[in-house]
Amino acid sequence: MDIFNEKIVKKRYDMQDLLIVVGLIVAAFFLIFLTVFLNLGMLTPLLVIGIGYGLFYLISARHVEYEYSVTNGDLDVDKIIAKRKRIRLLSIEGKDLEILAKLKSEKYTGEYKSIQKKIEAVSHMESEDVYFLVAPYKGERTILFFEPNERMLQDFRKKAPRNVFIS
Repeated sequence: MDIFNEKIVKKRYDMQDLLIVVGLIVAAFFLIFLTVFLNLGMLTPLLVIGIGYGLFYLISARHVEYEYSVTNGDLDVDKIIAKRKRIRLLSIEGKDLEILAKLKSEKYTGEYKSIQKKIEAVSHMESEDVYFLVAPYKGERTILFFEPNERMLQDFRKKAPRNVFIS
């Protein structure tokens, strides 16, 4: 019998998201003003509607969720953009797990901080529930920051008991 567990975490807006949204709005108003100023006849309303739709599409793309799926100790992490697009960020087998521990613990040392390939699949990095996981992915040592629930942590512990540190 398969053990399946999943969790969805919504990414919080940060300052970068706010700056992108403000920049998109300013650019859209500039393009609309330019379109109306040029007075392209029948094409003007179509361009204004197109700019408005493009603005909506790009702003809504800032709504990001992460889905963690654990099946028998194997982890899949997907990024869901505006509930319309899904991208696989990571897929690892539990037996390949090098370490899993709380980010704010003594286990997060310089050895792990220096890993080049980083995946942040969290609501925000300052959260108390953030864990880090190190495993090979596509031939490269990868560190994943994520917010698993207690059941997921227990599933990982069953698959790789010496490499999971739950405090």
